[in-house]
Amino acid sequence: MSGARGMGDKIGKSGKGGKRSKATNDVDKYLKDAAGLDSAREQQIGQHIGYRYDVNLLPDYDKLTPYLKAYIEFMGWDDLNWLEDVHMGYEAGKPAIFDRNINGWVRIPKEMKLPDNQQDRDMLARELLVRFQTSPKHPLNQLNAAYRKF
Repeated sequence: MSGARGMGDKIGKSGKGGKRSKATNDVDKYLKDAAGLDSAREQQIGQHIGYRYDVNLLPDYDKLTPYLKAYIEFMGWDDLNWLEDVHMGYEAGKPAIFDRNINGWVRIPKEMKLPDNQQDRDMLARELLVRFQTSPKHPLNQLNAAYRKF
């Protein structure tokens, strides 16, 4: 079976495969160190590789903001739906949220105080993204006005 090589080939003697990221307990790590270059490769190329938050963190529904609770109820969802993929990230050392609709980062206002844990920051990021995407200032509103057919 020459073509049957698969994921099992990458599993080492310990039975675990894949690269593990360094665990960090400091939720402000990327605010303090904008470069955030952990690995030797990141330092070599001078930029961060991958996401700057723990995407494996499951949402804690007890931490939903009142706005998100109302939004989820209004949408008729049983869970966060696509919002589960939204996390507080960092752009150039500033807290930000990635908006896939505009393919860019939306920075958090400087005066906004961030919660001291990642779960609350992620819920805040989700709320801010929904608020931005539904605001008249979102760039898709201009496209909607220009190209709407009905």
